[in-house]
This record gives sequence, structure tokens and C-alpha cells, in this order.
Amino acid sequence: MRRRVWCGVGWAVLVTALTLIVYGSRAWAGASRTGPSRSGPSAPAPAAGVASESAGAGAGADVGADVGAGADVGVPAIARVWPVGVRPSVLRGWEPPATPYGPGHRGVDLAAAPGSPVRAVAAGRVAFAGRVAGRGVVTVELAGTGLRTTYEPVRPSVEEGAEVGAGDVVGVVATGAHCGASACVHWGLLRGGTYLNPLSLLPPWLLGRGPSRLLPVLTG
Repeated sequence: MRRRVWCGVGWAVLVTALTLIVYGSRAWAGASRTGPSRSGPSAPAPAAGVASESAGAGAGADVGADVGAGADVGVPAIARVWPVGVRPSVLRGWEPPATPYGPGHRGVDLAAAPGSPVRAVAAGRVAFAGRVAGRGVVTVELAGTGLRTTYEPVRPSVEEGAEVGAGDVVGVVATGAHCGASACVHWGLLRGGTYLNPLSLLPPWLLGRGPSRLLPVLTG
């Protein structure tokens, strides 16, 4: 009787040992195939409502809030007035094209009522005053810089070759389709055939970034 009991216990121990050996070897093999994790502990998910630092950066930014952004290096800040008004709203900012003939916005659109005076931002010579593609355009070569500014749509009040000073009226704002339903002046800047950001011509005090300065009273 005792012999049968001990035989039964021996078989149970043997079966248990074999089971542990089989399952232990399978677990060890699985761990060997996958290896230790190389990524470390999983990073916690970002808290709800916390956006990525790079996602949507600058989206919806008001171009008028920082009109000096994107200034071109090498352009002297020689402007003494805005082309229209005192500090007009920038309806559309400078959007340089990726390629010379690619899409973009080669200048800035300044809010201005039809009939408002358009002024030369700095001293120079009128290189063109006439119509281009049905719009009135005035181009002024800025003295000693190799730069030229353009203003459109404008009804010119100057002639080609005329010398102008900073703040001199070169025409008035004309109606046109450049800004759609909103009246505006498109202000451009070129060096040769390369378009530049015209806001680069404005010194900090005209952009509202520096101490105020007394300006001459402009009439007409």
C-alpha cells in the first residue's frame, strides 16, 4: 500500500517538474527572440489641450502685428513716411515665392481709401508713371541705393523723370481689383529683377517699435 502511494507521489512530482521545464524554456526562448526594449519606458501621452510646440506655430498670426518680420538684409531703412496714411493696416503681407516664377505675394497691400494721396517713401526719381495691364503704376528709383519702389493702383500726378523727396505725393489711390472688395495700395520693392520686402525700408520708429519722432505735417 505504502509503495503505491509513494509511486503516485513520484509520478506527480515528475509531471510537475516536466511541466515547469517545458514552459520555462518557452518563456526564455521568447525573451531571447525579442530582446530587451531599446526605446525605454513609454513616454506619457501629452495632457489634453497641450499642443505640440511645432504644430501650428504661427498659424493665424496677424501680419499687422509684426510688420517688420521678414526684413531683407542689405536693404537700408531709409523710408521717412508710409506710402499711405500714418500707419496703415497691412491687408496682406510679404510672401516671397520659392522660385522666380512661383506663386507668392511680391509686396504688401496697405489699406487706403480711393482718392487718398500716395507718397514717395524716400527721395528718388520717377522711373515710370503710367498704366500696366490696365492699372495705374508709379515706380520711383531710390537715390543711391539701386532700389526702386512701385505703387499701384494709382492715378499718377507725376511724370517720368521727375525728382521727388520723401513724403512727396506721386498720385492718388485708384479703384482696382488688386485687393478685391477692399481698397488698397500694393507697395513693391525691387533690386534689379529681384523682389524684396518693402517693409524693410521702414525704420523701427515708423513701425512703432522705437521712440516717437516729430514728423512734418503733410498736406495735399
